[in-house]
Amino acid sequence: MALMLGSGLSNQTGAAIAALAFPVIGPVGVVAVRQWVAAAVLGAVGRPRPARFTAAQWRPVLELALVFAGMNLSLYAAIERIGLGLAVTLEFLGPLTVALAGSRRRSDLVAAVAVAGSVAVLTRPTPSTDYVGIGLALLAAVCWGCYILLNRTVGTRLPGLEGSATAAAVSGALYLPVGAWVLWHQRPTLAALGCALAAGVLSSAVPFLADLMALRRVPAQFFGVFMSVNPVFAALVGLVVLGQHLDGLAWLAIAVIVGANTIVVSTTHRPTHRRSTPGVCSSSTPTPTPPPSTQL
Repeated sequence: MALMLGSGLSNQTGAAIAALAFPVIGPVGVVAVRQWVAAAVLGAVGRPRPARFTAAQWRPVLELALVFAGMNLSLYAAIERIGLGLAVTLEFLGPLTVALAGSRRRSDLVAAVAVAGSVAVLTRPTPSTDYVGIGLALLAAVCWGCYILLNRTVGTRLPGLEGSATAAAVSGALYLPVGAWVLWHQRPTLAALGCALAAGVLSSAVPFLADLMALRRVPAQFFGVFMSVNPVFAALVGLVVLGQHLDGLAWLAIAVIVGANTIVVSTTHRPTHRRSTPGVCSSSTPTPTPPPSTQL
C-alpha cells in the first residue's frame, strides 16, 4: 500500500513541480528533460540490445517512441492551460476507454454512460473554458490508449523491458534537438532546471521502481483499482502545490470517473497487459507488468 500510494503521489507531485518551470522553459523544455531522465532510467534497467532487433520488432518500438513523445508533451501543455487535476482526469480517459472497448457487460455500459456525463460536466462551456487545453488533454488520452496497445505488441515481440527501453531512448533522442534549442533560447535558471530534473525523477524513476516492487506483492488487478485514485491525487496536489481550485461539480465528476474505472477494472477477469511505465513483459519473463498509472 505504501509503495502504491508513494508511486501515485510522486507522479503527480512531479507533474506539479514541472509546472513551476513552465514560465521559464515552457512545457517543451520540461518534457525534454523528463524524456532524457526516462531514457536513462529505462536504459539502465532494461539494458536493450537494439542491434539484434528485427524489422518486425523495430516497427512497434518506433511507433511507441512517437506516442511516448507526444503523450507527455500534450499532457504538460494541457497542464499549463487547464491545471493539473483537470488535465490528468481527462487523460485518464485513455486507459479507461481501452478497458471498456469491446465490453458487453451491463456494468461497463453504465460506467461508460457515467463517464460520458462526467466529461460533459468537466468540459461544460463557461466564459473561461480553455478548449485548446481540453483538446490537448484529450490528445494525451488518445496517446495513452495507443501507448497501452503498443506496449502489448512490444511485449509479445521482445523480452523484458528491451523494447520499451529502446522506445524511451529513441523518444529521448527525438527531444535532443528541440530540447537543446529551447534550453539555448530560453536560458533556464537553476531553479527551473532543478524543477525539470525533479519532475523527471519523481514522475519517471520513482513511480517506475515503486510500481515494479508493488506488483511483486499485490495482484495486478488490485494494483489497477488502487491506481484509479491518480486523478484525485492530481487534483489535490494541484490545489496544495499550485493553488489550482476546482469547483464542486468538477470534484464530483472526478469522483464518478474514478469510481467507474474502479468498477471496470475490479470486474474484469481477462489478463491485464497494461503498464504504468513503458515496457510490457512477455510471458517468458518474470518481470511484473503494471497496469497504466504513470508514463515514463
